[in-house]
Amino acid sequence: MLDILIKNGQVIDGTGNPWFRADLAIQGERIIQVRPNIENQARRLIDAAGLAVAPGFIDTHTHSDLRVFKHPEEDAKLMQGITTAVIGQDGLSVAPLDEANKGPMRLRVSGLLGTYLTQWPWNSMAEYLSALDKLPPATNSMMLVPHGAIRAMVVGWENRPATPAELERMKRILAQALEEGGCGFSTGLIYPPGIYADRHEMVELCKVTANYGGFFVVHMRNESDLVLDSIQEVIGICQEAGCPLHISHLKVAGKRNWGRAAEALRLIEEARSKGLDVTFDQYPYIAGSTMLDAVIPPRFHSGGTANLLESLKNPALREEIRQVQENIKPERWDNFVDSCGWDSIVVNAVKSETNRFAEGKTIIAIAREMGKTPLDAVCDLLIAEENAVTMTLFYGCEEDVKEIMRSEYMTLCSDGIVGGKPHPRVYGTCARFLGKYVREEKVLTLPQAIKRMTSFPAQRLGLQDRGLIREGMVADITIFNPGTIIDKGTFAEPNQYPIGIAYVLVAGQVAVENGNLTSIRAGKALRRR
Repeated sequence: MLDILIKNGQVIDGTGNPWFRADLAIQGERIIQVRPNIENQARRLIDAAGLAVAPGFIDTHTHSDLRVFKHPEEDAKLMQGITTAVIGQDGLSVAPLDEANKGPMRLRVSGLLGTYLTQWPWNSMAEYLSALDKLPPATNSMMLVPHGAIRAMVVGWENRPATPAELERMKRILAQALEEGGCGFSTGLIYPPGIYADRHEMVELCKVTANYGGFFVVHMRNESDLVLDSIQEVIGICQEAGCPLHISHLKVAGKRNWGRAAEALRLIEEARSKGLDVTFDQYPYIAGSTMLDAVIPPRFHSGGTANLLESLKNPALREEIRQVQENIKPERWDNFVDSCGWDSIVVNAVKSETNRFAEGKTIIAIAREMGKTPLDAVCDLLIAEENAVTMTLFYGCEEDVKEIMRSEYMTLCSDGIVGGKPHPRVYGTCARFLGKYVREEKVLTLPQAIKRMTSFPAQRLGLQDRGLIREGMVADITIFNPGTIIDKGTFAEPNQYPIGIAYVLVAGQVAVENGNLTSIRAGKALRRR
């Protein structure tokens, strides 16, 4: 007898091919039959008439590294059909990490990863992945090896290049983490301490990554005025290292750069024509989200976050920051204040009740309410909240979003940072992609879109048994209504599940049934070998 039989669905198998009618037989965690009509008895029958049956969606960029330990039910992912997500992003994560740097890193990532755990009971990549498995979580996770954590352990938090001996030690730590299951190597070239690395350091670490069959995932140095230079920088690093490249959340930011998406894509096409394996991910919105401290120029972060917060109390230093932000004393960095403006920056989440009033408001509105300048309001919030402040940044235009979305090298991501009034992508990415951009605006066909959410990211991640509806594959499956699926969250009220997701299976177990969570937790840490 079968464990589960899914009948009457329109199968969109993840290849990009048109849908076909088929039944799916599931035994244990595997799909054992895909046939036009399966009559076997099953313990569980799912009637998918009028619904699309697809591989479980894969989110190639998210920030649930710590939240999963407090919320292993992973509701924000499951309720939009995500069964696997990639963590360890932007070079800022929690393993591998020694005891001496847990405190500084906890402060550094409090806005990005949250303050869910006061203790991190692991050091190595293997220990972290084992801690995930022990939960167990409701969805699968794959983890990138974070550059910032490695650099913190070896070089510290200072703005300087690594010595030859330090670089060799960093390479050894990276190699061990990749051996223990890391799927690639990540950095954030706008975030300390990764921003302080020179080209030689990045090339050498990418060589190690390539030797282990991994790939380099990068939040580029600049996504606005210098976006083309930044693409060329990371392409050059990977060409020299012989390492596949994956650019995080490709975009062109700032009104004066709108319409430049085609130029960015041409650089990627040219690199591929020369033999470099380049891909990228994207979230389907014209706004992004990150830590509020990213509005502070990089050199002021030298010495670590505790040092930054103390220095922000100095009025003379605030004036120096203002002059850099307003280009009175220009510096080469991704200056959100200049490219987008304070009125385009909204606070998502704070840690304390005292400053809860700031959530959902622009910096201009917060400053007015506090009776301060925008910069003083930001500095005082960062100090009071011990850096645990997240922002949404409105930077883009729909035409660029669609242009990037059409590329065959795109995978879908949420870049989800949960907490307070988060960016609505946390709950709505997949449904918005399939509802707004596929069904309503016809930017892509449904099979093309599903491929970008399933088999293509699985290929990039080296997952051999997920991402396709095929006999022998793990039964990570999302069943949805293509005629109704849509996101519901807004920037004002983001904490809303989408509609149209009927069933989600993880490893052959039903995690979402008739649009509701079941409390089944069948996920695990997936290790790249």
